[in-house]
Amino acid sequence: MSTEDAVDLPIDGVLDLHTFRPADVKELVADYLDECRARGILEVRVIHGKGTGTLRRIVHSVLDRRSDIDRYTLAGDGSSWGATLVTLRPRE
Repeated sequence: MSTEDAVDLPIDGVLDLHTFRPADVKELVADYLDECRARGILEVRVIHGKGTGTLRRIVHSVLDRRSDIDRYTLAGDGSSWGATLVTLRPRE
């Protein structure tokens, strides 16, 4: 994503990916999680939707590669598998 395409996102522990292109999701999720962790937000909800599962697979691949993830799971609430709940490890 170029700086001219940059979008200001609130850093509140909820990241909704519905308006983003799949090509931008890897970097966006990584940057968002970094910023949450820096702010002490350790419980994050990533909304990827159900659809074809492409965004979910991208999000989970990003999470699988990070060493600061304590755990993640699909949301067990009404969103079914349309969101992933992420628990980050606290900064040491």
